[in-house]
Amino acid sequence: MKLLKKVMLALAGFLITVTAYANTPNLDNINDRGILRVGMSTFVPWAMRNKQGELIGFEIDVAKRLAKDSGWRVEFVPTAWDGIIPALLAKKFDVIIGGMSITEERAKSVLFTTPYSHSGVQIAANKELANGFSTFADFNSRRVKIAARRGAFTVQIARETFPKAKILQFDDDAQAFQEVLNGNAHAVIASSPKPEHEVIKHRNVLFLPFDERLSKGNEAFAVRLGEDDKKAFFDNWIQARTEDGWLAQRYEYWFSTLDWMNQVAQGQ
Repeated sequence: MKLLKKVMLALAGFLITVTAYANTPNLDNINDRGILRVGMSTFVPWAMRNKQGELIGFEIDVAKRLAKDSGWRVEFVPTAWDGIIPALLAKKFDVIIGGMSITEERAKSVLFTTPYSHSGVQIAANKELANGFSTFADFNSRRVKIAARRGAFTVQIARETFPKAKILQFDDDAQAFQEVLNGNAHAVIASSPKPEHEVIKHRNVLFLPFDERLSKGNEAFAVRLGEDDKKAFFDNWIQARTEDGWLAQRYEYWFSTLDWMNQVAQGQ
């Protein structure tokens, strides 16, 4: 009974917020058009294509639920990760919902909402090339090649953690992992749980050299600087979906299980 009351209060609070922010300048365009345009990039399990070519994943669930709760339709705008902030600033879409980690550098260009998920960064290594590697010092060598997705927070983590290593950058996580699977790089750094999932899929080739993640982070929506009303609206939605347990439930499904794996198209 207490849980039901809590959920109802959260929903009531969000409905009040929808009304309160319905006529603000930065939300007017979305309300008038009736469509929320979401900038995102594909990387498992945040956003990816299923075997029918449709977008699925944690971010897709989040964006669809946000639009539904707000009385909008949703339009996804797939964008290369290294160009996603410039595309937001150029008004190609209304918001980035794409597993974007909050960093001081990004906060100079965009306005972040309150976090809606909490993950981190992990490293997966090639068993043959990184045989015997068990310390940071083992990977911090000019002879070591580490793959990462271009424009992602993982590149920064790689450079800070392994400054001597050669960092290879790719357009998406799938290419970065393939480089390691092919034996062309010693390791790959990516947002969890991608490394953990890939190790499960390729136990004969990959392993996790460290029990602890390289970095723990918070992910948030990103809007343009000055769009405080839009941020407040999204903050209230995140609070409502956090309090009713919906965000935790979807996060559990996508990040703690592999129940969705058979839906995913090859090559991701």
